Amino acid sequence: MTIEVSVVLPAYNEEATIEGTIETTLDTLGSFLPEDSFEVIVAEDGCADRTPEIAARFAGRDHRVRHVHSDERLGRGGALVRAFREADGETLVYFDTDLATDMRHLEELVQSVRTGEYDVATGSRWMPGEVAERPRKRGVPSRGFNTLTRTMLGSDVRDHQCGFKAFDREALFSLLDDVEDQHWFWDTEVLVRAQRQGYRINEFPVRWTPKGDTKVDLVRDVFGMGSQILRCWYEFSVKPRATPRATMAAGTLLVAVAVLLMTSYIDFEQVLAEMAQADPTYVVAAAVVYLLSWPLRGARYHDILAELGYHEKVGFLTGAVFISQTGNLVFPARLGDGVRAYIVKARRGIPYPSGFASLAVERVFDLLTITVLAGSVLLGLAATGLSDPTGFGAVEGDFAQSGRQAFTVAAFVGVATLCAVSLILVSARAETNLVRRGVRRLSSDSYADYVAGVIERFVGDVQQVAGDGRAFARIGASSLAIWSLDVLTALLVFAAFDVTLSPVVLVSVGFFAVSVGNLAKVLPLTPGGIGLYEGAFSLIFVALTPLSYPVVIGAAVVDHAVKNLVTLAGGVVSTLLLNVSLTTAVEESRDVTPDASKTDD
Repeated sequence: MTIEVSVVLPAYNEEATIEGTIETTLDTLGSFLPEDSFEVIVAEDGCADRTPEIAARFAGRDHRVRHVHSDERLGRGGALVRAFREADGETLVYFDTDLATDMRHLEELVQSVRTGEYDVATGSRWMPGEVAERPRKRGVPSRGFNTLTRTMLGSDVRDHQCGFKAFDREALFSLLDDVEDQHWFWDTEVLVRAQRQGYRINEFPVRWTPKGDTKVDLVRDVFGMGSQILRCWYEFSVKPRATPRATMAAGTLLVAVAVLLMTSYIDFEQVLAEMAQADPTYVVAAAVVYLLSWPLRGARYHDILAELGYHEKVGFLTGAVFISQTGNLVFPARLGDGVRAYIVKARRGIPYPSGFASLAVERVFDLLTITVLAGSVLLGLAATGLSDPTGFGAVEGDFAQSGRQAFTVAAFVGVATLCAVSLILVSARAETNLVRRGVRRLSSDSYADYVAGVIERFVGDVQQVAGDGRAFARIGASSLAIWSLDVLTALLVFAAFDVTLSPVVLVSVGFFAVSVGNLAKVLPLTPGGIGLYEGAFSLIFVALTPLSYPVVIGAAVVDHAVKNLVTLAGGVVSTLLLNVSLTTAVEESRDVTPDASKTDD
């Protein structure tokens, strides 16, 4: 007879109850379904007890029972999905193996989907008609979670987490590709997505009695599920509206509003007056110094590609970097980042995956270098033991005190940065997966796995070159030189404004301000980070030095303008020499992602 109903029992360390649960399930199904029209699948989820042995033994003596084994923990959702994909039935059912839900409800659960009346059925402990005997430590978090889910995700279901559900096979499989959670939030996400897709859902009251201690960690897992609600809310409500054009418009509007607000307490006539008095000789010198950093960028990109097995001329790669950075200046949401992958693919045949990987490695070294520079300089300054390390000896009152406090905070950030970088480098060189091991100590839900995956990719990018000590040192040294020239450019601009500040303070705060300004540019709110860089740069100098805001803002604007003009000039020349249309490159690379391009040869 054809299997019509597949019941999955998610099992994690259930040696004490699994055999009785299987027998009860078979007896209950047999009371209302034809013989041999159903199967029971034990989805054993990386158990550390005798559950696998018991399930395998039972499956060996009863053809209606199957055992799906996993050597590692998949999470409840992951174990269910794996078992459902191996199931034969058109009606797919699961319930918790502790049988907390009264099995007299199983027939209603199965038949409401099997008959075609509903696409999804779920028991509810919070609907009128039955009583759920829930202790306060379970009931309060459950009500809070369900209320939050209903409010933020627009769900009509009263009880999302009741482990007693049935699905039409076609309906469930149409949803699975979009479901991201693999642990406790899985069934909530399935229910929410089913409602959004218009599937018919039968929620009915069940008698539920808690059995033993819950496997849900009321701190770790509740926090994890709360973060999953935020993820889904972002995906459903924010992401569809967060197009590159909308992002650019919102970012530009924010910058414009910020500028308008600043006019109430900043005299921009003074700023313009300070800019007009700047010595053009130093400004030109700043442009020359910044231009010198670009061949170094090309050489660094050459070394990164060489580690991936591709050897190209530094001149060509410098032009590719120029064009991609120009794309970031002209287009929103850092669309220029994908341009470089397109250029090396179109002009040199380097596959898209390698192009994106090389770009990721470069970004990692940029971030590492920026944070190490800022952290090291401020940490070194704080560790000198000077009686007045901030250079504010001549400044009286609250301003000097706030400056010292800012330096103390910055030194702490420097220590934290250096520690983080050290851990990243150790993880990159280690054979064991230190990142995922550490994250799983805090949480085991899919959101934690997602965070661990992001960090792993970050570490993996470093590992691309960390395996070769010479390459790592060479790329690190070139990154250091590139960003040192970036800082020197800013210092020459300050020299143009004839500031009276101790060299120690000017250099140290300059490193910090340029680093924070460039980190702010990572946010894809405005083309080229215009406004973001100037704002972050100015805040650092105003907070940490006695310089007046007209001088600081004027220097920030000139510094960023010099860098952007050099970038634009180099980009225009490079597009002509390489015969590349920037608009075409952006359009061609817009829909290409590293994952989507894996089949590219």
